[in-house]
Amino acid sequence: MGKRRYSCVEFKHVAWREVRDRIVGERVVVAVDVAKEDFVATVLTGAQEVLVRLRWQHPQETLAVVERLVWLGQGRRLEAVLEPSGTYGDALVWQLRQAGIVVYRVSPKRVHDAAEVYDGVPSLHDAKAADLIGRLHLEGISQEWPVPSEARRTVLAVLTQLRVSKARQQGAGSRLEAQLSRHWPECLGLLGLDTATLPALLEGYGDPASVAADPAGAAALMRRIGRAGLREEKIGAVLASARRSLGVPCFAAERELLQWLAGDLLAARREVQRIERALARQVKREPVLVRMAGVVGTVSAAVLVAAVGSPQSYPTASSYLKGLGLNLKERSSGKHKGQLKITKRGPSLARFYLYFATLRLIAHDPVVKQWYGLKTSRPGAVKNKVVITLMRKLAQAVWQVAHGSPFEVSKLFDLEAVAGA
Repeated sequence: MGKRRYSCVEFKHVAWREVRDRIVGERVVVAVDVAKEDFVATVLTGAQEVLVRLRWQHPQETLAVVERLVWLGQGRRLEAVLEPSGTYGDALVWQLRQAGIVVYRVSPKRVHDAAEVYDGVPSLHDAKAADLIGRLHLEGISQEWPVPSEARRTVLAVLTQLRVSKARQQGAGSRLEAQLSRHWPECLGLLGLDTATLPALLEGYGDPASVAADPAGAAALMRRIGRAGLREEKIGAVLASARRSLGVPCFAAERELLQWLAGDLLAARREVQRIERALARQVKREPVLVRMAGVVGTVSAAVLVAAVGSPQSYPTASSYLKGLGLNLKERSSGKHKGQLKITKRGPSLARFYLYFATLRLIAHDPVVKQWYGLKTSRPGAVKNKVVITLMRKLAQAVWQVAHGSPFEVSKLFDLEAVAGA
């Protein structure tokens, strides 16, 4: 293999007229390897002949590159193809579309797996990746890059806020828990930071010594926040633990730190609740999301649409399962029979929310709970595999509901057949 087999030319030094004169046929493909700044592209003919490899600085030179590509494709079928690399290529995709160029995408996993196919070398770098993207596209292993609707982009924007706010909430809770393990470890086993009562108590008092010094005021605060869900026995136990805590006594600065961390956790929690309400309002504006929310919940419905698009854009329930990465794979050879597993090729965020929607269904629906009990009571049953089975059923139900069918839990499985098996 030649040392400079994948050599590139700087965009400004490309002899564009010579490249155009070498074009044979009516099809030209521009395959782009996306990065933060250093973009690389391979221009190929429909016969997979490489015309030129070029690199440019994004965004400074991107418009000039697009203009040259439009000139190159005049009178021909010009196609652009990229990997969906986060958001780094979105501006280029937009400019290509504005210029009238059809844009396609190739799965990064496909490119990774093809690294050794064409040249026998398992290495992968920018110029080679651009070549592979173009070759795979010409062999039909690509899809047209979908244009997201305004509704999907709106939901995705709100979901990004929710994801950031939840990360902030989780971080605030972890930091507060670390300090409480030092200064008041007993309270974590009595209330927990997932309640509203403990962070409010800590924001008001800070350390156990301050709580023990004002038991009446602390009890009144806990009753006001906890309401009917907080028993008097629990309040008494918290006050007793404050008096007898084995934690390290706080200095003034440490007490203020506990109050500040508790306030930060409460603020993050309020922000999450505000965004979830905004998300619920957005869901109510879309009939498909409303139907999906009746199956998996408001937030989960929004996540599914933002992650993989509307179920209505999938021709079958099986294709929707594949989009979520819930289709099955098997590795068997000879007498070895491999286990069936899900591919996990779709967005993990969608599966995360669908997983917890499934757990909620098991916990609250008596029919599903009965089915789950029957399946897990069998010898050798693995509970998580049963949950995954129900996830797949629920995803197919979401597809059916999005297409107008009513959701009926009884259609997910045959309880009599399960019980008799």
